[in-house]
Amino acid sequence: MLSQAIVGESAADKSTKCDDFNQKRRKQNKTKKGREVQKEMGFLQKLAEMIVIGLFMFCRIGTSVPNTNARSVLCNSGMYTSGDPFAISLAYVLGDLETVTPTSKGFDYYNISPYPNAFAYGHADCNQNLTSSDCTTCLGAANTAMFASCPSRIGARSVLYDCTIRYEQYPFDD
Repeated sequence: MLSQAIVGESAADKSTKCDDFNQKRRKQNKTKKGREVQKEMGFLQKLAEMIVIGLFMFCRIGTSVPNTNARSVLCNSGMYTSGDPFAISLAYVLGDLETVTPTSKGFDYYNISPYPNAFAYGHADCNQNLTSSDCTTCLGAANTAMFASCPSRIGARSVLYDCTIRYEQYPFDD
């Protein structure tokens, strides 16, 4: 036994050292795994923050307010009278444009009156970043600007920053 102590360690000492070494190794592995989990959690937290910010930005775009300032209003020189059948056709076309355009694909809609004795042709479109109700608001403002500048005209166009409305007594393509 004396020779074992001088020459080397006993089997019990070696076993204790191995156990100590293995415990240190396990602690290091746990610490390393803990850091990896922390890194992953940090990444997931940053990802969640970016998603929330992205959704906020998307919602801001979707709830924009229409710019109803007029860029231009153009009037046809021809006029119609109050008893003219064109007035009935025009009322139909403009009402249809204001109702259907905000619900149509791409907020872009052409129409024609169903009355063959005096056709009216129309077109309206809105900025696609607007909501449907904002498109309706913008077209109402465009219609008001058009009739303020062009009363009783057989054709007119109102161009606002976020929408356009036009009517004529003849077919057209914008």
